[in-house]
Amino acid sequence: MQAWVIGNWKQNPATKHEVNTLLDSLLAAINSDENDTVNKVTHCQLMVAPSCIHLAAVSTRLKDTSVLCAAQDISAHSDSVGAYTGDCSAQQVADAGATWTILGHSERRQYHQESHDVLLQKLTHALITNLGVVFCIGETQAQYDAKQTFDVLDKQLAVIKSLLNQELEQQPEFINTLNERLIIAYEPVWAIGTGKVPTVNEVSATHEHIKHMVAGFAVPLSNISVIYGGSVNAANADSFAANAMINGALVGGASLKADSFLAIANAFSHTKA
Repeated sequence: MQAWVIGNWKQNPATKHEVNTLLDSLLAAINSDENDTVNKVTHCQLMVAPSCIHLAAVSTRLKDTSVLCAAQDISAHSDSVGAYTGDCSAQQVADAGATWTILGHSERRQYHQESHDVLLQKLTHALITNLGVVFCIGETQAQYDAKQTFDVLDKQLAVIKSLLNQELEQQPEFINTLNERLIIAYEPVWAIGTGKVPTVNEVSATHEHIKHMVAGFAVPLSNISVIYGGSVNAANADSFAANAMINGALVGGASLKADSFLAIANAFSHTKA
């Protein structure tokens, strides 16, 4: 199975100059790797998700490269246009060059109180517009300590089941679209940007549970990609990449430096070869 290494830049970098510097470093390193048969990233798909203000410029720079471009979010109110000040629709981010979007990130759930219904709308709008979705789920520290991880994830994954119930009645072929255009990202909230990292065995068991749950919604989804996020870095990437249940990484801070981002990509590329 192809691995995915996705850089979520969040509200970074601050300026166009810094964005271009990061892209210069990333593309130079990728071009160098392509000429190096040892370090060549051949079994790993790279993707970056810049802030909305930089999305069009980044997608233009990446247009003729192997790196995909994603939006960090889309509007729940409309897939195209409307009187929704501050929102960007799925159609708008696709027109800006995005082919994927991140949805359900814990920071969106926390700071914007995104509910089941809101995320269902966003998923629907993304797929209508042919955007792939990186759907984030994860538990808090308190939920982890209370051994509620699987219960929390099951509740969050119920959005996928609702989506299937909504769409399959009208388009039986929808399941094939979803299989190709959906990635689940398990990001324990307590591990994001904290330096705290669950063990590989814990992540593997959680990914196995996620795959089992999603396959229960629809058998064709049994091969869905499930990636891990939460303080992934160049030092620990090898251990995550070596586990068959972990199909890639959603990378935060380490994606803001080309060398650390590509080190993670190389780890997954080598072990998934």
